[in-house]
Amino acid sequence: MAEGVTHPFAQAIVTADHDAAVATLADDVEFRSPAVHKPYHGKAQVEGILRLVETVFENFRYTAEWRDGRTTILFFEANVGDRELQGVDILEDGDDGLIERFTVMIRPLSGLQAVARTMAERLGIST
Repeated sequence: MAEGVTHPFAQAIVTADHDAAVATLADDVEFRSPAVHKPYHGKAQVEGILRLVETVFENFRYTAEWRDGRTTILFFEANVGDRELQGVDILEDGDDGLIERFTVMIRPLSGLQAVARTMAERLGIST
């Protein structure tokens, strides 16, 4: 893990502690995907997405973290097949310290397309 990346969600992801990562989510968390217009709602739905993403990203690593009040931005790098990508996870914590809003952005477009295509394949959805 990059030095200075301390958010509990990031620590759980990097140490592959899925249960600890899910424990950082509020029950009514809202998740905004870079590939889907409509947000996902609720811990169970977001947990399913996170489990799938774990199987799609290769060489995933957080490289930087910025905080402003209850908002944390985590910069990451990963591969999907032969595509290298970069992205940010924007985590907005509630009063209780749990993540209420989780927004993901990915670049370049070819990397995002590889993520969307691979996730659709694993879900059995034709693109």
